[in-house]
Amino acid sequence: MPKLTAYGGAGTATGANFLLEFTSSSSELKTTRVLVDCGMLQGLADAPSINRERFQYDASSVDTLFVTHAHIDHIGLIPKLYAEGFRGEIYSIPETKEIAKLLLADAAKINNADETPLYTYNDISGAMDLWKTIAYHVPKDFGEFKVELYDAGHILGSAMIKFTSKNGSTILCTGDIGNSPSVLLPDTEKVSGLDYLLIESVYGDKNHEDRELREARFKQVVEESISRGGTLLIPAFSLERTQVILYELNKLFESKSIPSVPVYLDSPLAIKVTEIFEHVRDLYNKNTQNEIKKDNNIFKFSQLKETASIRDSREIAKVSGPKIIIAGSGMSTAGRIVGHEEMFLPDKNSTLLLVGYQGVGTLGRQIEEGVRSVVIDGNKIEVRARVEKIEGFSGHADSNALVDFVSESKDTLKKVFVAMGEPKSSIFLAQRLRDELEVDAVVTEKGKVYEIDL
Repeated sequence: MPKLTAYGGAGTATGANFLLEFTSSSSELKTTRVLVDCGMLQGLADAPSINRERFQYDASSVDTLFVTHAHIDHIGLIPKLYAEGFRGEIYSIPETKEIAKLLLADAAKINNADETPLYTYNDISGAMDLWKTIAYHVPKDFGEFKVELYDAGHILGSAMIKFTSKNGSTILCTGDIGNSPSVLLPDTEKVSGLDYLLIESVYGDKNHEDRELREARFKQVVEESISRGGTLLIPAFSLERTQVILYELNKLFESKSIPSVPVYLDSPLAIKVTEIFEHVRDLYNKNTQNEIKKDNNIFKFSQLKETASIRDSREIAKVSGPKIIIAGSGMSTAGRIVGHEEMFLPDKNSTLLLVGYQGVGTLGRQIEEGVRSVVIDGNKIEVRARVEKIEGFSGHADSNALVDFVSESKDTLKKVFVAMGEPKSSIFLAQRLRDELEVDAVVTEKGKVYEIDL
């Protein structure tokens, strides 16, 4: 039987890395090994050391790697896979490849500051040479199985990957499922008639605010921050979350719903990623496509100042009066946001707005949980600023949406593998699926081999 093994993304929301093994029906009994994602573990205290460990499988034996989307926790160890001998083919949506090249180079810059870097720029180049692209809904035959990609609605170019065996049995690997309806992207596609499903569970135990409430809350937080004359800090991932925030601010400024204040996009990576977003057209939802026809710069406005250089970044603190700073990383684990937090968290007139999932062990998670002080760069920093959280900005489907997604195949599913979430979220979602849909749902364990009847 084909086998599924989780080498990452089991027991944690990050580090997605799943191995599928297909054995041919011919007399040679050749095994084809396929990876879905090869991501970096993030947030945990021991993540750096775990990321450095050799893969628990022979990288050179992997035939093909399929990439669901370009977040670092799904692509961050691809160059390391190459360094350990992988020479197979890599497949993703074209925009995922384009964005991944930027994000991997940025990750290498951070990693190379260590004495023993995870991988080199040559490893990135080698991996990119193996990387091919495939469009949504264009089935591709790989001998023992056929692959088709569906729009996950999570970030630009995100895909769910469906494997179909020769006898027609199917398994869908969701990657991360989007929080539909999205401001920018089409809704997550519905997929029915599945035999097996590997599904994420980041918000398996939580539900988001609806879009109208989220937009009202965002406007309220911005208005209150400006009225106090303080700085609004928004830690945001360079990919997708930053562009959504820019889009929302653009609308508020254009409609004169908020006073005109300077907005600093303080992230060289986010600036480059936004340029990719500006050149895309057909991957957006219909409403966004129509807006682009009327206003080509939906991510740009007169109040926006892009600060690519470190020198310009340092000058932001000298600007008096209310202002908004958008910088990475989204969990405050690195990047320029940490320096701004060191500067402005002690200011009672300032606000820190959390707009996404904060991983266990991260600085963002500590602040979210209400600590009164944090340590940044060896210094104890008092947290006097307001801390606000808007769940609705998350790019992940919530618990109800995940159950709805699974329900499309409830009559055909043989098993659902719940992964890519903290244990409590995965356990809660698996129980909901068993109770409400009466499907066989299991929480995927790291390193455990699951036989699947494809």
